[in-house]
Amino acid sequence: MGYVLSEEGFDQVIRELSQTYRIFAPVLKVGEGRFTDTDVVRYDYVASGSEIELEAKSDYPFKEVLSPLSETLFYFTEDSVKEADMDSRDIIVFVRACDLNAVKRLDQIYLHNGPSEDYFYKRIRDHVRFALIGCPHTFKSCFCVDMGSNIAPEGWLFSAEPTDDGIACAVADASFDALFEKAADEVREVTPSHVEENEVHVTRPETVPNEIYSSDMWNEYTNRCVTCGRCNIVCPTCTCYTMQDVYYTDNGQVGERRRVQASCMINGYTDVAGGGSYRKQAGDRMRFKVLHKVYDFRRRFGYDMCVGCGRCDDVCPEYISFAACVNKLNDACKAYEKDAEGEERKNA
Repeated sequence: MGYVLSEEGFDQVIRELSQTYRIFAPVLKVGEGRFTDTDVVRYDYVASGSEIELEAKSDYPFKEVLSPLSETLFYFTEDSVKEADMDSRDIIVFVRACDLNAVKRLDQIYLHNGPSEDYFYKRIRDHVRFALIGCPHTFKSCFCVDMGSNIAPEGWLFSAEPTDDGIACAVADASFDALFEKAADEVREVTPSHVEENEVHVTRPETVPNEIYSSDMWNEYTNRCVTCGRCNIVCPTCTCYTMQDVYYTDNGQVGERRRVQASCMINGYTDVAGGGSYRKQAGDRMRFKVLHKVYDFRRRFGYDMCVGCGRCDDVCPEYISFAACVNKLNDACKAYEKDAEGEERKNA
């Protein structure tokens, strides 16, 4: 069923939903960007429809609700351990199609990547449901079409999309029909929009020869990348974290253990006991990240990790384009394959 709501009607729906659910959605933060005179769109809890940014792409992803930047797992004393409390109310998160596809990647890593599920992720995930933001046009740096993530998978409750005559909402979960019908100006068939063409295009390699891992193509990023890790923080599919113990007392026997987001691009990520450290050069880290996103993950699970949201391109202070990295990788793979074929013919 579909409904068209006025802004006031949509606001009414969100206010009523917020009585039962916590609503997590993109919000325009005026003057809170990287510079004092710039704005930013990032996720926050809202209580009304007027707070939700439905038109601009969010600069930061939704994933903080599922994997917080810093999450206390448990508290400990000399002789006891207590699991951290959590708000058990259900959450509705507003996401675009690319981000809803990203949820599949997060679930794959945390829930289906080994003999057991990640307990702390699952206890949050079990309370999270999704609303779809219709995406009628591409944004500047998106390449979701080529990554196959421009169409939302099933699993969303309802959609919301600004149109000329109001906010069009398709309701996929019939339990929400009465709420929307009460606030609607019009009842009609609604199909959420999805991007059909991007300005940016990528071609992923089907196979990667071993020579790529030691290729000089990565040296460019050793010179350009400043290893700030912004690309990882804004990526909706990055899942790396580190563990930190915070001690309340000098004897180190009372405190809490936290799970904190980490990044393969930041110094210290590959440090190990005994003073060892791997992938010290930025180019090595870029190689690891790019191959993981568009090749290694696919080899393991059958689909790519990257969803083509383009946030990494938007946020990079050195204007490094991940899309361009993928295309350079593909060109290099083709060149190696061509050379190998030529060598085979020569030796035949």
